[in-house]
Amino acid sequence: MKRSAGILLPIFSLPSAYGIGSLGAEARAFANFLHDAGQAWWQILPVGPAGAGDSPYASESTFAGNPYFIDLELLAKDGLLTDEELASARVPEGDRVDYAAIHESRGELLRKAFQRVSGETAEAARAFTERNPWVREYALYRAVKKHFNNAAWFDWPDAALRRHEPAAVEHWRAELAEEVAFQTCVQHWFFTQWEDLKSYINGLGLGLIGDLPIYVSLDSADVWSERREFLLDEEGRPSKVAGVPPDYFSEDGQLWGNPLYDWDAMRANGFGWWIRRVEGASRLFDAIRIDHFRGLESYWAVPAESDTAKVGAWEKGPGMDLLGVLTGWFPQVTLIAEDLGILTDGVHALREASGLPGMKVLEFAFDRPDNAYLPHNYASPRCVCYTGTHDNDTAAGWYSQAGEQERAFAAQYLGVEDPDAGKMEKALLRAGQGSVAELFVAQMQDYLGLGSEGRLNVPGVGSGNWRWRMRSGQAPAELARDIRSLTALYGRCNPAEEPGKPEEDERDRED
Repeated sequence: MKRSAGILLPIFSLPSAYGIGSLGAEARAFANFLHDAGQAWWQILPVGPAGAGDSPYASESTFAGNPYFIDLELLAKDGLLTDEELASARVPEGDRVDYAAIHESRGELLRKAFQRVSGETAEAARAFTERNPWVREYALYRAVKKHFNNAAWFDWPDAALRRHEPAAVEHWRAELAEEVAFQTCVQHWFFTQWEDLKSYINGLGLGLIGDLPIYVSLDSADVWSERREFLLDEEGRPSKVAGVPPDYFSEDGQLWGNPLYDWDAMRANGFGWWIRRVEGASRLFDAIRIDHFRGLESYWAVPAESDTAKVGAWEKGPGMDLLGVLTGWFPQVTLIAEDLGILTDGVHALREASGLPGMKVLEFAFDRPDNAYLPHNYASPRCVCYTGTHDNDTAAGWYSQAGEQERAFAAQYLGVEDPDAGKMEKALLRAGQGSVAELFVAQMQDYLGLGSEGRLNVPGVGSGNWRWRMRSGQAPAELARDIRSLTALYGRCNPAEEPGKPEEDERDRED
């Protein structure tokens, strides 16, 4: 990576008149903001269908896109929704996503759009499926779940279908053909809009950083259709599940509950599932952050019957056997190691061997002068510095919750005489921008000066997360100029632009 900067803002956090961020005009407006602010990267969270607790890290597919991100006004522009239907979907703007309301209404609206699909669009959807074989399995999975009242695949009454036997699969594909076609069309819409948006973003000289969650959900199209890749019994149930032991985030650890991979089986087939997975992600993103990188060196395996992640054992991960394959297959993709959590010499050695840049989180830094996350201790510029990640509080929220000694050391280190006057987050941003890290990323909430009300996620808490949204007009041109000035000062301004005050151009701010 070149010396640069970026901002973290999930798609769902974009402003919108329809209750949740989407891939339409507001996404382009934020890309314009990043461009004007001299940023080179827009980091987002996973964009698959959100699962338990509305978490983007608990998706029912590692390949599919979130239907709620489909922009309704773009569908209306294509003649698939009426002005009256758009009006019925509009909600008062707020700073929280109301998932319950969206779950209730959005599917019906998309089905109305599907009823108006032309033969040309239907043919395009079929061509999309041919280019993306995973769509056949995912669309059928979604159709069967609807037919069986949203039951998990391992609770479906058809045992042969649970086992993904070809005859049963084809029987239900024919039986539920209309629903399969709808689910296929929804994915076609998502990826058509995504490709247009990504082309626009890249045209501004910006890159997209996306997350690749290390695990997939047990109730997912991936596990149902490719059970051989996972450690499951004959009924499709795991004896051990994924999590992390007690740590900074949670005294009980985090019990994720995801099935564990059968690494021996994956190694025997050349990690084909992972190759397909990263290939899919590489079509969405220009750089991929490998979530929970330490799990590739060793992972915490928890008995499936456990109530917490306190009880478990470390088991050996695939290490360079997998990473060597991925870096060999995808030399054009920037991979970033999310090397946080309980780190060992083995984890550090794996990151060094892989050549991937790791992460430095400033909110973790201020307990002692020899902390590795303090900017003066960065041994190499090949890393990504963050104020905080999506799992952390905002910079202002972090400081308000920090202990007295941590606050005092942070104020002294950052040279802030009046930290309670909104200056701490600015000092943290300046420290990150000025660090030697090749890439610096801050949450958008930190540039907005928000406190804990802007936090995205509290790890270990099952509900109420992933809701914060930015309001329309909350990111004005003056803020972009301020960010550009700071970014240029520390030599990070997007090389596609000359440092200094951005000039207005003829970009279409609506399209």
